[in-house]
Amino acid sequence: MAMAMNPRVAGFLMQALSHEMSVVQQYLTQSHLCDLWGMVDHAAYFRRESAEELEHAGQLIRHMLSLGLTPNATQLAPARPGRDLREMLLLDRQLEVDAVRLYDEALRQAQRFRDDASGQLFAALLSDEQGHLNEIDRMLAELESKGKGT
Repeated sequence: MAMAMNPRVAGFLMQALSHEMSVVQQYLTQSHLCDLWGMVDHAAYFRRESAEELEHAGQLIRHMLSLGLTPNATQLAPARPGRDLREMLLLDRQLEVDAVRLYDEALRQAQRFRDDASGQLFAALLSDEQGHLNEIDRMLAELESKGKGT
Protein backbone atom coordinates (compact mmCIF):
# COMPACT_ATOMS: atom_id res chain seq x y z
CA MET A 1 0.00 0.00 0.00
CA ALA A 2 1.62 3.22 -1.19
CA MET A 3 -0.35 5.67 0.93
CA ALA A 4 -0.78 5.69 4.72
CA MET A 5 -4.38 5.39 5.88
CA ASN A 6 -5.73 8.74 7.00
CA PRO A 7 -7.11 8.44 10.55
CA ARG A 8 -10.17 10.59 9.72
CA VAL A 9 -11.10 8.33 6.78
CA ALA A 10 -10.51 5.26 8.98
CA GLY A 11 -12.84 6.81 11.56
CA PHE A 12 -15.54 7.29 8.95
CA LEU A 13 -15.19 3.65 7.91
CA MET A 14 -15.71 2.51 11.53
CA GLN A 15 -18.62 4.92 11.99
CA ALA A 16 -20.19 3.68 8.75
CA LEU A 17 -19.88 0.05 9.85
CA SER A 18 -21.56 0.84 13.18
CA HIS A 19 -24.35 2.65 11.33
CA GLU A 20 -24.93 -0.17 8.84
CA MET A 21 -25.03 -2.82 11.58
CA SER A 22 -27.48 -0.66 13.58
CA VAL A 23 -29.74 -0.39 10.54
CA VAL A 24 -29.55 -4.15 9.93
CA GLN A 25 -30.77 -4.64 13.51
CA GLN A 26 -33.53 -2.03 13.01
CA TYR A 27 -34.88 -3.50 9.77
CA LEU A 28 -34.67 -7.08 11.02
CA THR A 29 -36.60 -6.11 14.17
CA GLN A 30 -39.26 -4.39 12.08
CA SER A 31 -39.49 -7.37 9.76
CA HIS A 32 -40.26 -9.69 12.65
CA LEU A 33 -42.72 -7.23 14.14
CA CYS A 34 -44.56 -6.99 10.81
CA ASP A 35 -44.64 -10.81 10.73
CA LEU A 36 -46.29 -10.79 14.16
CA TRP A 37 -48.83 -8.24 12.93
CA GLY A 38 -49.62 -10.33 9.83
CA MET A 39 -48.18 -7.68 7.48
CA VAL A 40 -46.44 -10.18 5.21
CA ASP A 41 -45.54 -7.77 2.37
CA HIS A 42 -44.03 -5.23 4.74
CA ALA A 43 -42.16 -7.95 6.63
CA ALA A 44 -40.61 -9.03 3.31
CA TYR A 45 -39.70 -5.41 2.49
CA PHE A 46 -37.89 -4.95 5.81
CA ARG A 47 -36.09 -8.30 5.36
CA ARG A 48 -34.85 -7.18 1.92
CA GLU A 49 -33.69 -3.86 3.35
CA SER A 50 -31.89 -5.66 6.18
CA ALA A 51 -30.09 -7.89 3.66
CA GLU A 52 -29.05 -4.88 1.57
CA GLU A 53 -27.71 -3.04 4.62
CA LEU A 54 -25.84 -6.21 5.63
CA GLU A 55 -24.24 -6.21 2.17
CA HIS A 56 -23.17 -2.60 2.79
CA ALA A 57 -21.57 -3.71 6.05
CA GLY A 58 -19.79 -6.49 4.15
CA GLN A 59 -18.44 -4.01 1.61
CA LEU A 60 -17.11 -1.83 4.42
CA ILE A 61 -15.53 -4.83 6.17
CA ARG A 62 -13.83 -6.00 2.96
CA HIS A 63 -12.49 -2.50 2.33
CA MET A 64 -11.23 -2.13 5.92
CA LEU A 65 -9.49 -5.48 5.75
CA SER A 66 -7.83 -4.48 2.48
CA LEU A 67 -6.47 -1.39 4.27
CA GLY A 68 -5.17 -3.43 7.21
CA LEU A 69 -7.90 -2.20 9.56
CA THR A 70 -9.73 -4.48 11.97
CA PRO A 71 -13.49 -3.92 11.56
CA ASN A 72 -15.19 -3.03 14.82
CA ALA A 73 -18.82 -1.87 14.98
CA THR A 74 -18.90 -0.71 18.59
CA GLN A 75 -21.53 2.04 18.46
CA LEU A 76 -24.73 0.13 17.69
CA ALA A 77 -27.88 2.16 18.20
CA PRO A 78 -30.77 0.33 19.86
CA ALA A 79 -33.54 -0.87 17.57
CA ARG A 80 -36.59 1.41 17.52
CA PRO A 81 -39.36 -0.73 16.05
CA GLY A 82 -42.23 1.76 15.96
CA ARG A 83 -45.86 1.31 16.98
CA ASP A 84 -47.28 1.14 13.46
CA LEU A 85 -46.07 1.15 9.86
CA ARG A 86 -46.03 4.95 9.54
CA GLU A 87 -43.92 5.35 12.68
CA MET A 88 -41.59 2.58 11.48
CA LEU A 89 -41.04 4.39 8.20
CA LEU A 90 -40.51 7.74 9.92
CA LEU A 91 -37.88 6.19 12.21
CA ASP A 92 -36.22 4.51 9.23
CA ARG A 93 -36.32 7.75 7.25
CA GLN A 94 -34.25 9.42 9.96
CA LEU A 95 -31.71 6.57 9.83
CA GLU A 96 -31.43 6.99 6.05
CA VAL A 97 -31.08 10.78 6.37
CA ASP A 98 -28.28 10.14 8.88
CA ALA A 99 -26.64 7.71 6.45
CA VAL A 100 -26.80 10.21 3.58
CA ARG A 101 -25.16 12.86 5.79
CA LEU A 102 -22.51 10.41 6.99
CA TYR A 103 -21.58 9.18 3.52
CA ASP A 104 -21.60 12.68 2.05
CA GLU A 105 -19.17 13.87 4.72
CA ALA A 106 -17.09 10.69 4.46
CA LEU A 107 -16.86 11.07 0.67
CA ARG A 108 -15.65 14.65 1.01
CA GLN A 109 -13.07 13.57 3.58
CA ALA A 110 -11.79 10.74 1.37
CA GLN A 111 -11.55 13.13 -1.59
CA ARG A 112 -9.68 15.67 0.54
CA PHE A 113 -7.06 13.03 1.34
CA ARG A 114 -7.06 11.61 -2.20
CA ASP A 115 -8.21 8.19 -0.98
CA ASP A 116 -9.87 7.12 -4.21
CA ALA A 117 -10.80 3.59 -3.11
CA SER A 118 -12.58 4.79 0.05
CA GLY A 119 -14.15 7.63 -1.91
CA GLN A 120 -15.59 5.21 -4.47
CA LEU A 121 -17.05 3.05 -1.70
CA PHE A 122 -18.55 6.05 0.10
CA ALA A 123 -20.00 7.38 -3.19
CA ALA A 124 -21.65 4.02 -3.97
CA LEU A 125 -23.08 3.75 -0.45
CA LEU A 126 -24.30 7.37 -0.62
CA SER A 127 -26.16 6.59 -3.84
CA ASP A 128 -27.75 3.46 -2.33
CA GLU A 129 -28.83 5.32 0.81
CA GLN A 130 -30.34 8.14 -1.26
CA GLY A 131 -32.32 5.45 -3.08
CA HIS A 132 -33.52 4.02 0.25
CA LEU A 133 -34.56 7.49 1.38
CA ASN A 134 -36.51 8.04 -1.85
CA GLU A 135 -38.27 4.68 -1.42
CA ILE A 136 -39.25 5.48 2.18
CA ASP A 137 -40.55 8.90 1.09
CA ARG A 138 -42.60 7.16 -1.62
CA MET A 139 -44.03 4.67 0.88
CA LEU A 140 -44.87 7.45 3.36
CA ALA A 141 -46.63 9.46 0.62
CA GLU A 142 -48.58 6.34 -0.35
CA LEU A 143 -49.66 5.79 3.27
CA GLU A 144 -50.70 9.43 3.58
CA SER A 145 -52.74 9.27 0.37
CA LYS A 146 -54.53 6.14 1.65
CA GLY A 147 -54.96 7.65 5.11
CA LYS A 148 -53.56 4.57 6.86
CA GLY A 149 -50.60 3.51 8.91
CA THR A 150 -51.88 4.61 12.28
